[in-house]
Amino acid sequence: MGKFVYSFNEGSKDMRHLLGGKGANLAEMTKIGLPVPFGFTVTTEACNRYYSEDCIIAEDTEEEIFQKLTELENVTGKSFGDVSNPLLVSVRSGAVFSMPGMMDTILNLGLNDETVEGLAKLTENDRFAYDSYRRFIQMFGDVVLEISKSKFDAIFDAKKEEKGCKFDVDLETDDLKAIIVDYKALVQSEIGRAFPQEPKEQLMEAVMAVFRSWNNERAILYRQLNNIPSDLGTAVNVQSMVFGNMGDTSGTGVAFTRNPANGEPKLFGEFLVNAQGEDVVAGIRTPQPISEMEIAFPEVYKEFVRIAELLENHYTDMQDMEFTVERNKLFMLQTRNGKRTAAAAVKIAVDMEQDGLIDKKTAVTRLEPAQIDQLLHPMFDAEELKKAQTLAKGLPASPGAATGKIYFHASDAVDAVANGEKAVLVRIETSPEDLAGMVVAEGILTARGGMTSHAAVVARGMGKCCVAGCSEIKVNEEEKTLVIGDEKFVEGDYISIDGTAGEVFKGKIKTVAPELSGDFGLIMKWADEIRTLKVRTNADNPRDAKQAVDFGAEGIGLCRTEHMFFEEERIPAVRRMIVADTEEERRAALIQLLPFQKSDFKGIYEVMEDRPVTIRLLDPPLHEFLPHTDEEIKLLSEQIHVPYEKLAKKVEDLHEFNPMLGHRGCRLAVTYPEIAEMQAEAIIMAAIELKKEKNMDIVPEIMIPLVGLEKELAYVKKTVVETIEKCFEREGIRLNYLIGTMIEVPRAALTADEIAKEAEFFSFGTNDLTQMTFGFSRDDTGKIIKEYRDKLVFEEDPFQTLDQVGVGKLVKMAVELGRATRANIKLGICGEHGGDPKTIEFCHSIGLNYVSCSPFRVPIARLAAAQAVVRSEQDK
Repeated sequence: MGKFVYSFNEGSKDMRHLLGGKGANLAEMTKIGLPVPFGFTVTTEACNRYYSEDCIIAEDTEEEIFQKLTELENVTGKSFGDVSNPLLVSVRSGAVFSMPGMMDTILNLGLNDETVEGLAKLTENDRFAYDSYRRFIQMFGDVVLEISKSKFDAIFDAKKEEKGCKFDVDLETDDLKAIIVDYKALVQSEIGRAFPQEPKEQLMEAVMAVFRSWNNERAILYRQLNNIPSDLGTAVNVQSMVFGNMGDTSGTGVAFTRNPANGEPKLFGEFLVNAQGEDVVAGIRTPQPISEMEIAFPEVYKEFVRIAELLENHYTDMQDMEFTVERNKLFMLQTRNGKRTAAAAVKIAVDMEQDGLIDKKTAVTRLEPAQIDQLLHPMFDAEELKKAQTLAKGLPASPGAATGKIYFHASDAVDAVANGEKAVLVRIETSPEDLAGMVVAEGILTARGGMTSHAAVVARGMGKCCVAGCSEIKVNEEEKTLVIGDEKFVEGDYISIDGTAGEVFKGKIKTVAPELSGDFGLIMKWADEIRTLKVRTNADNPRDAKQAVDFGAEGIGLCRTEHMFFEEERIPAVRRMIVADTEEERRAALIQLLPFQKSDFKGIYEVMEDRPVTIRLLDPPLHEFLPHTDEEIKLLSEQIHVPYEKLAKKVEDLHEFNPMLGHRGCRLAVTYPEIAEMQAEAIIMAAIELKKEKNMDIVPEIMIPLVGLEKELAYVKKTVVETIEKCFEREGIRLNYLIGTMIEVPRAALTADEIAKEAEFFSFGTNDLTQMTFGFSRDDTGKIIKEYRDKLVFEEDPFQTLDQVGVGKLVKMAVELGRATRANIKLGICGEHGGDPKTIEFCHSIGLNYVSCSPFRVPIARLAAAQAVVRSEQDK
């Protein structure tokens, strides 16, 4: 077998897939000579082996761990379990991709009833030793023994209350000893055995617990939200302890080399005197700004500033660092590329490019495409904000604006949003267990915690508005009340929060769309220079088309003509056409629809100017346009003057058991060619009229949907071409146009060489192609897909990210076959997948000409297309 454990001096930052992000960076910092407490990393491969071997750590891996432990003892001059000079370690998770707060950490491991006395004598600090031991029992009890943290908190808080202490640090040594006795009694009663005293047993149990945490509920949810594969596993970092809780010459902190909320190029973070690392992120005490560290530890602060600058230059990216000060000596515990808001990502990328730290290609990879969403969504209306009643001010933890009803528990927020409400999650402080509620909430408000608290870090990563550490509010989660000054709010009351200013307001406030310019405009300009894929939009009306053009769309890849049929003044004519008994009656109804369709197309062409526009002929089954209840049928009967009985029979005749595989798409045009004729005339006449009126040169692209046979396409194409030729003859003018098809039936992909004889372009309708390839109904499988994702059958929802192994193989095959027949065939994708970054990378790799997506995803697609170019160059 391979090697499963590496000391920090054996690795580097390039080994993150094996050592995890944290382990690789600890190794890198060790390599470049920074003050890192020594330790070792148990690899991600060991984690995957643990799961494949029935959740048991193999003997050879255990042997390697103990060999590295001996090396650690030699380096530190301390011994594990030694009463006079005990070695204590931290045990931390370290996934390949950063998952802040999602997995588990244990500090002070190696303490027991004897070594705690040795630590007290060695440090001449009894309070510190027993504070470290009570922390260890609580963490180990929670993470390894799975005893609810709240049960330990209840014991601890009761002692504080009994002693009249406001802060943890106010408790004395005897108080801590009494708490330890109660903690051990709790463990005995909860698990039926005593708290483990053997340090090596503690270590192996802790390593297994970290492996287990890879598949805890919150870690799985985080991976699903961030598309992190479940088979990567987590590494475990075992590191000699340094202590920030040794009195006023010690402390701990978290800092970023730049402001992760707005990108400002100066040190940003927090620290606590006389505390251990988890105290800062847990929000138990409100920390001090990092700048004040200069007063508490002047020499240490100077060294920290130097190291922060060195790390940013070394990694050429903003760093998120954890550190501990032990008796005025600085130790670095972690560095990683920092999570940041979209606005900060843009500013940092542009600033670093202009400072010569990175080039333009690197700069466009520094913004996550999905993050752009944060920049496209509303802020509070300035005028309304002037009238709003400010209730409180907290920390501006994650920018943006949110209005919603107050909910105090994650599960209540989830239920409310499922019922169509907008929720603001209000907590004393959030923990990883609140993740599901944070995902659905419009914004998050906490009473405690700083800018690096769980709420702040997770909200920034998600692009959620968050106000943290709002000490003016009093939250009672049990009674579900929020008190601010003299005002009391209950669950369901409206509040608004501004994460940019850190303010809380009463009631609802109107929001407005943001401006997309400045640094963001510059990054998008660079992206446009780099990408080779064109980006179009799916738009069915001039308003959506205009929005997409404002966001940089280069054409329309899908205009769904049926969406135009549902408008109130048109639907009666559509219905008359559907219930007609003869072709003559159908044509009479279609004549009424023609001017509406033509007007729609003109409006879209005018917005798009010389950009290409692909218009899909009628696709859905006809029954979708008809009512289904007796009451609705009676009402329609009166409106269109058709007898109720006749109408009811027509509804019954059109009923299909599986309409999505039924009478729709090109099948409608084969059965009723007059529908295709009307639409073709409207498409081409709109272009002709604009040529005459405004001398605009429109080249319409007419898309025939749901084709599975070359003959189907040939039949409908003949109808369309004959109609267009009649228009040209009648109007005395000719225009260029293209006729193509939507590849969404697997047979079409398999016979694309035949279909390309008739089609001048293919547009991959990957929604239906996915549905038919998997045999899933996309309208009915939401619950199945959730189960599949929860049980890791699916890594990703195949209706959101293209299944490259199966559906992607069909797309790739169709591209190759289509080009073999028609070398200059135009190829694009217009399914929902067209705005998904992973799918866009795939589209780039197989040589499509364009992707098409909804207007708000156009900037995402532009950036993702540029990143696809950069990644393909790196891979080469």
